[in-house]
Amino acid sequence: MGSAVERTDEHVREYLIYRGFTSTLKHLDNDIKVDKEKGFRVDKIIDQLQQLVQNFDLLGLKEYWLYLDRRLFCRLEDVYRTTVNKLRTSLYRYYVINAVQKGNVEKTQEFFQKQASELQGQAEWRDWFILPFVPAPELNPAFSPYFSRQWADTFLVSLHNFLSVLFQCMHILYFDAEVQKMTSVMEENEQLRQLLFALQTDQRDQRDGDQVVHHKLPAYVQNMDRLGDTELDLVSSQRVISAATPPSRNFFSTFLPQGRRTPAKSPQSTINQIQDHEKERKELFSKPASQAEKKAEPVEAEPEPADFSNSRAVAEGGGGLSAEQPFIKLSQEEYGEHHSSIMHCRVDCSGRRVASLDVDGVIKVWSFNPIMQTKATIMSKSPLLSLEWATKPDRLLLLGSGVGTVRLYDTDAKKNLYEMNIDDTHPRILSLACSPSGSSFVCSAAAPSRTGSVESVPRLPIPVSGQLLLWDTKTVKQQLQFSLEPEPVAINCTAFNHNGNLLVTGAADGVIRLFDMQRYDSAMSWRAHDGEVYSVEFSYDENTVFSIGEDGKFVQWNIHRCGVKQSEQVLPQDATGPFVLSGYSGYKQVQVPRGRLLAFDSEGQHVLTCSGSGGLIYRLTNGEPAALESVLSLGGHKAPVVTVDWCSAVDCGTCLTASMDGKIKLSTLLAQKS
Repeated sequence: MGSAVERTDEHVREYLIYRGFTSTLKHLDNDIKVDKEKGFRVDKIIDQLQQLVQNFDLLGLKEYWLYLDRRLFCRLEDVYRTTVNKLRTSLYRYYVINAVQKGNVEKTQEFFQKQASELQGQAEWRDWFILPFVPAPELNPAFSPYFSRQWADTFLVSLHNFLSVLFQCMHILYFDAEVQKMTSVMEENEQLRQLLFALQTDQRDQRDGDQVVHHKLPAYVQNMDRLGDTELDLVSSQRVISAATPPSRNFFSTFLPQGRRTPAKSPQSTINQIQDHEKERKELFSKPASQAEKKAEPVEAEPEPADFSNSRAVAEGGGGLSAEQPFIKLSQEEYGEHHSSIMHCRVDCSGRRVASLDVDGVIKVWSFNPIMQTKATIMSKSPLLSLEWATKPDRLLLLGSGVGTVRLYDTDAKKNLYEMNIDDTHPRILSLACSPSGSSFVCSAAAPSRTGSVESVPRLPIPVSGQLLLWDTKTVKQQLQFSLEPEPVAINCTAFNHNGNLLVTGAADGVIRLFDMQRYDSAMSWRAHDGEVYSVEFSYDENTVFSIGEDGKFVQWNIHRCGVKQSEQVLPQDATGPFVLSGYSGYKQVQVPRGRLLAFDSEGQHVLTCSGSGGLIYRLTNGEPAALESVLSLGGHKAPVVTVDWCSAVDCGTCLTASMDGKIKLSTLLAQKS
């Protein structure tokens, strides 16, 4: 905090000097000299208090502490008021002990005379009024501990630590976070610039031998970091571009300066120039795969640049490289506050906050706009297994435990509003889904696991018993229990459609069940997977349902024709689990899926799934049969990704990928509209 304030003061000084406000600058310097908060420098505040004590300035000491109380301590919650009072008592005792040690009897008696009305009713001061009359107080058992150097040092360190934590939690300025973010952006820009150079090298080397064309890097690429408007117009006037060049969106327009153009030059020539270079880049990607692979080494050597080259299609017959890239990865940030494997990671309805849960039962509520910042940390004595954001209001969070309770937590007030006891016979709350109307939520409760270690023991032929319950969020009471045919079974995943009229569930017996929420009855059910169903979601048009199961299949189902598949794809094992993290000496950590394994973009044309080193984005094709085409690998992880989420807003989307090492990557994408 102190360094941030100093940087702010320095920026203000530079501005005043630039504007010539010398008189204001003098007043600023004078105010800084007498600043009681000392620029939020804890060491200077401690020095000021010690100076007042050494000078026996009791009135100044009281006024300074009162100022700190009005400006800082009053912002704390009531639970910390006791700590503040203890520190004030210790400060006064520090003053009295110093006066006795210096032999200043007059100041010692003055303290008790002036403070008698305030201190005589306090139990901790009852025995201290005899201190001025004790011949050798340093030898008295009641006072001797306070005359030791150890007590004085302990008090000063405690006060220093208290103020340091207070300033750190106040978040008055965000300079440190902004500096880190700016550094990250500059490093990413350097990576992108090197990628452009590598692409140009590939283009030049892959020309046919009979038609050798020497392409120099365009001037606007070579000098991108210092290119001004005048230079840009000059370059555009030197190149002759065919008028027949078709317009297309390109990457460079996102980063080139957008200043005013001089009247003598036409902006259209610049646009045509950039479009021509984009056409050359696309010609490079349209080369056969065998040619592209020969010169791939320069690009692969880059330290994880943005992904511009499409990967191969997963479905049969979908090989080859695609010339168009639907997304550009603008940035990737890391949230590293967790210290164990992530189970759930969800964005709220407004796209402003994220809630993440790890296997240790620690929940972090954090934001990422404008900077990544932890808003709340929730510790639970009982194990937590599921979480879900409420829809109305979106500040509320539903938390499902392993002891048969569901908590409603207010992330703004940072407190529990309700705790609901679900069922003692089915204590594991595996899934929660809040209705879009916000009036109710669905809760999946399961009996205790028969194996004790689901991750390491093969799946039992008889699924675990379970219940599916509907609760009213206003009355905090159970409305009904759904009928699960042919037998009560544990429901692993749940999802509502856009208006809450339909509910789809995936169960441990491999069956998908579709419920009519207006009649609270099962509309249809069918066996979907060989093994458990791990994740289910409605499609964009809500005519189909997508599911991922234990058999490793990604299936699209027609909800108007019970049990009819529209498409079926086999995903890699690192996309469906169980997820394995290998360690030293043959140690392996195994985790079964708990969170979402798939998430769609805003238009339902692309799906994000897990992978061994990051998220994978596929395009949903409409061919016969329908296929999945891999279009972008987000990367960035060193451990298997176990859950994903996708928050879309206009053309920019935010993808969340959470892994077994407790790291969460936040990738910002730019959608390229065709």
